[in-house]
Amino acid sequence: MGKRLGAGNYQYEAVEGWPGIPIPGVASDAATDSNDRVYIATRTSQSFDDTSGAILVFDRDGKFLKSFGEDKLVTPHHITISAEDEVYHTDAADHTVRKYSTNGELLQVLGTPGQSGAPGGGPFFMPTCAFRAPTSGDIFVSDGYRQNRIHRFTHEGELVISWGKGDLSYADENRGSKAKHGKGPGEFHCPHGIVVDNDNKVYVMDRTNDRIQVFDELGEYLSEWSIPSPNAAVIDSENIMHSASGGQVYQSTLDGKNIGSWGEKGDQAWQFTGGAHGIWIDSHGDVYVAQVGAQNAINKYARV
Repeated sequence: MGKRLGAGNYQYEAVEGWPGIPIPGVASDAATDSNDRVYIATRTSQSFDDTSGAILVFDRDGKFLKSFGEDKLVTPHHITISAEDEVYHTDAADHTVRKYSTNGELLQVLGTPGQSGAPGGGPFFMPTCAFRAPTSGDIFVSDGYRQNRIHRFTHEGELVISWGKGDLSYADENRGSKAKHGKGPGEFHCPHGIVVDNDNKVYVMDRTNDRIQVFDELGEYLSEWSIPSPNAAVIDSENIMHSASGGQVYQSTLDGKNIGSWGEKGDQAWQFTGGAHGIWIDSHGDVYVAQVGAQNAINKYARV
């Protein structure tokens, strides 16, 4: 074990040297299945004329087991795994959500590969995250980079409802667009991550607005709280939210009370070498933080 970090009762020791081999590219996100195997969404190449990715699988000790998705993935973004061991992967540049088995078998595709939805409307136009609700089994998707929308699907893939507002997308802002992005309740400016609790409350990481918004399952706005640049979040067994936000890991109650934060950027083995982008917690309470902006940037922290 290595450096100890944490906030309050959430204390961790960095597991230095995890995983056992270098990640061949950028680790966009990580998630674990019921056996604590770790699935890392990896951007293996993101050059102008070559965009590709894969999902790499490790055991909890960091031993490489297998990979899959190389024939499909373009720009891996977030990855989540349901209690039923369904692997949901969101591919931003391919405009799709794919569901895999833990063996790597493709089970379902939401969206049309390589084809974007109409701006300001239907799914998907550079989606960011998909999450299966633990109670209803429905699939919630943040359509974040070009749509500023949230979509809810049945488990079978039928679109139930979409909500959100905000026309200035993450990409258009850099091109001098005069369109308006969303700032008010129920509006978004790059909804970057999404998670649903056991009471069917939907938490959206509204990144550029520096907040997490909370909705019911029908898209009705309930509340929000401020947090710097939230990218992704996971809710632990104690109903505490852990979010990769503002380059750190924040702990919050589900009503937005801040417990504390930890983590920093640097070149030490226990530090983040990239920007904290994806986060997951396994059955032991250990935390995995995936970072973009740097190669081979994935850290494991064991709870102590």
